[in-house]
Amino acid sequence: MTVLPADSHVHSEWSWDCGSDPASAGSMARTCERAVRIGLPAVVFTEHLDFEDAWRVDDGDIGEHAQKYVDATGHVRLPPFDADGYLEAIDRCRHRHPGLRILTGVEFGQPHLRDAQAASLLSSGVIDRVNGSLHVLPFEDGNRSEPTTLFRYRPAEEVMRAYLEEIPRMVAGSDSFVVLTHIDYAVRYWPVEAEGPFDPRRFEDGFRAAMRALADSGRVLEMNTRRLWPWLPQWWREEGGRAVSFGSDAHGADGLAAGFPEATAMLEWFGFRAGSRPEDFWIR
Repeated sequence: MTVLPADSHVHSEWSWDCGSDPASAGSMARTCERAVRIGLPAVVFTEHLDFEDAWRVDDGDIGEHAQKYVDATGHVRLPPFDADGYLEAIDRCRHRHPGLRILTGVEFGQPHLRDAQAASLLSSGVIDRVNGSLHVLPFEDGNRSEPTTLFRYRPAEEVMRAYLEEIPRMVAGSDSFVVLTHIDYAVRYWPVEAEGPFDPRRFEDGFRAAMRALADSGRVLEMNTRRLWPWLPQWWREEGGRAVSFGSDAHGADGLAAGFPEATAMLEWFGFRAGSRPEDFWIR
């Protein structure tokens, strides 16, 4: 029986878009308890590390926990990441669950634009895993916005291609992250009613170019288990990708390792194999 890999993309109350109450469903303590209960050997708490100044949103574009950060002009003003509080919480959970591998991490948003601001934390040696994410794109008047907003104002194909074209620039512009998370992030908000179901073949050239840039840099593609696309590991392998990580992107304990049995079976079929430790990347 295959041992499940670490869930290497998990959020807790130390991420701004989770509930800040340590007793909430998104708490680190509850997530660790669930990991032990389901037999998950390791978890990496990759909290949001964001430095966006002018992030434009429309009503309903972000979750309930994040609404308090939206100002009167419709812009998100994010709080700084409390690294000290986060590390203290990690230490408490490690003492409480000595049999569970608990690693530190961040999900660094737009690293190619913000490397200098994150340098002190990322060079300190206290962060085990750095995931790089692309969440927002240029919108207007110096603002940036998420795809969920952009799809309302621009043609869907334009938004999707802009997202994929930004990934090679992100890879070339930053060496601070190891794993690219949810390469299909924009697809989460694809306007199905107007465009019909998302067809990856329509954007195959963009996905492959992004994957090729990542593979050529020697970095890792995340298999984000919110959606299990068989074309994703296939194209990644064909474009020279050698390693993958697994991430649920859970923002609550119940989402931990969701879809992992299916995801690992799929990646094994494509020739990727587990390392010696649960947090190791799967390689081929």
